Amino acid sequence: FKTMTTNDYIRNVKTNNWEPFNKKLWQRNYYEHIIRNEIELYEIRKYILNNPLNWEKDKKL
Repeated sequence: FKTMTTNDYIRNVKTNNWEPFNKKLWQRNYYEHIIRNEIELYEIRKYILNNPLNWEKDKKL
């Protein structure tokens, strides 16, 4: 997946004038996860929505 999306990004930079991104496109130790049920989907959505709320707490640590 990472190779495919990276190649797609590079192709669009060259052909569609996308802005080049001069850093790494992928986070180190990135992994994919298959969402297997509605409960897991709910928990992931909740994490995504609530995560910015934790940024201030993280700054204090």
